[in-house]
This record gives sequence, C-alpha cells and structure tokens, in this order.
Amino acid sequence: MKNNIAAALLFTLSGIFSLPSLACTGISLTAQDGSRIVARTIEWGGSKLPSMYVIVPRGTEFTSYTPTGINGLKFTTKYGLVGLSVVQKEFITEGMNEAGLSAGLFYFPGYGQYPDFDSTNPSKTIADLQVVCWILSQHATVDEVKESVKNLQVTVLQGASTVHWRVADSSGRQIVIEFIDGRAQVYDNPAGVLTNSPGFPWQMTNLNNYVNLYPGAVAEQTWDNTSLRQFGAGAGFLGLPGDVTPPSRFVRAFFYQATAPQQPDGETTALQAFHILNNFDIPIGVEHKAGQAPDIPSATQWTTASDMTNGRLYYRTMYNSTVRCIDLRQIDFSKTKFAAFPLDKEESEPIEHLRIK
Repeated sequence: MKNNIAAALLFTLSGIFSLPSLACTGISLTAQDGSRIVARTIEWGGSKLPSMYVIVPRGTEFTSYTPTGINGLKFTTKYGLVGLSVVQKEFITEGMNEAGLSAGLFYFPGYGQYPDFDSTNPSKTIADLQVVCWILSQHATVDEVKESVKNLQVTVLQGASTVHWRVADSSGRQIVIEFIDGRAQVYDNPAGVLTNSPGFPWQMTNLNNYVNLYPGAVAEQTWDNTSLRQFGAGAGFLGLPGDVTPPSRFVRAFFYQATAPQQPDGETTALQAFHILNNFDIPIGVEHKAGQAPDIPSATQWTTASDMTNGRLYYRTMYNSTVRCIDLRQIDFSKTKFAAFPLDKEESEPIEHLRIK
C-alpha cells in the first residue's frame, strides 16, 4: 500500500517539478538588538502550488521517500520544528526549529548531481525534498550540520530537478550545501544571499562584476564642455541587473540587503525583509508566452521571514499579503501533535499571531 501511495506521489511530483519554473531568492538581516533574520521567496509559475505550514513535535518518526517507495532513511526528531511544506506535508521547503536553526531548499537545475541511488540498500537514502526536515529535526547549529551532511546519501524523486540548501543559526553563521559529482560540498555564506543556478561559488565571483556600484547620488561631470548629471536618486546603482534570472536576482538581493538601514528589533526587521523581497516577486506573465499563463496572481507563491533569535516564523502568500506569525516559543513541542494547516484563510490584521496548542 505504501509503495502504491509513493508511486502516485512521484507521478504528481514529476508534473510539478519537472518544468524550469521554480525559483527562490533568499536574504539575511540583523536587527540593532542582535536579532537574526533569514527571509526568502518561493516561486512556481506552473499552477497553484499546494502549500501548508506544519508543526512537528519531538519524537516524530519519519521514513524517507525514494524512487522505489517509502523505504528510505528512518529518523526521529530530536528538536521540534515548524516549516512550510509543498505538495506533501513531509516535504518541508523552509523552516526553523526550537533551537533557532533555520533551513531551506532552493531549486538548483543543471548543476547539482546527487550520489547514484542504490536500490538494493534504500534505507541509507533520503529524498532531497525531506532534507530540510532531517536537518531541522536532528541539529541545533550550523557546525553540527556541516559535520553530519558529509556522509548523507541524497536522491531525487521521479522527474524532479536537484536542489541546494541554505542553513543558518542564531549566531549569524550560514552555509550553502550543494551536491556536486555525487559529493556534498559545504560553503560558508558570508553574503547571506542565495538564489538558484549556477553554483554558489560562481555567484559570489560574479558579484565582482558590480564592484563599481554604490548607494546614493552620482556627482555631475563635465566632458568636452558637456555637463552630465543624474536623472534622479540612486544613480550610483545604475547597471544593477533588473531581470528575474538567478544570477541577476543574486546580485540585486546582495546590494538591497547590504544597503538596508538597520531596524531596532526582530519584528521590524522581519517586516523590512518582506519589503525588500517585494522587489523579487515574479509577475506570472514573464515566464509564459502571451495567453499561456495560468490563472494565479503571481509566480511568487509565498514569502517567509524567520527570526532565529526570537523563535518566530512569519509568512505571507500570493493570495493574502497579510503577514502572519507562528511563535515557536508558544508551542510545547513535547506535547503538541504533528499537524498541517493550509497557508491561507481570511485575515485582516497587519500581523496575526497564530495560536497553536
């Protein structure tokens, strides 16, 4: 029965994740009081992406999906966590645990390569869509993740592309995990930014192409008796790429993040992150030929901000721009039950604190 369920799910996933339409942009901010925030968008321009928020208590048992069924790596949660899932409640794409560790997956087509799947010994393997859940349920710090990911056997489910991961903790440490030629590569991420392909080291190198950019005004210049002056504010950023490709979004996210005025606390910084990420909402029409776009408001399906210092996960969706908040410190992860809830319902307050028993 489990294998029949898995086969049906793999068919669904092959339809959703086989198209080059999934994109993500991640940034990081620090408040004046030291609160650490990581925020990101998730884009899927094919249709409405079934999404939910998931509460996972300590002691929850998981068995990973593999290409041959629900017969992969078994693990039991050491830390309670809250995450946003897509398609299936086990497929947490962004989340945070009670220790303040944050993790998220980002689409990584054409560059990553996982180890070859060993169908004779599937119990050592975990699906890439379940790695975030495994990271958050087993670890409290970035250093712990760096050590344990070295021997992780990851596989891709039918028809899906590869992904890479951003992991951060409340100390400010942040890493990117990519599987290249079947082996895990772990990179420190001092920039605090992540998008999609190409690989993270290339994206960091590419930033050097924009060394001439700076915030503010450009001084008037005279060339051969001709005066040249800026048309308006912000001309120091003239040349900043504005398209929606991953390299351009990486550069733009880096400079917007780096020049953002520091806010006093975690909540105001989370709200600032949402404002910055407004610049990375992808209009649904840019990914499709005229008349072929699906009937959804945006390719950016939802946006999150995780306050790792204060244990709060904020989110909003393409259907409801109200920022909603889940306070992990109000959840008793030793008593709560595993639960999943749809992201959207009617809300009107600027920030609603969801009360979860």
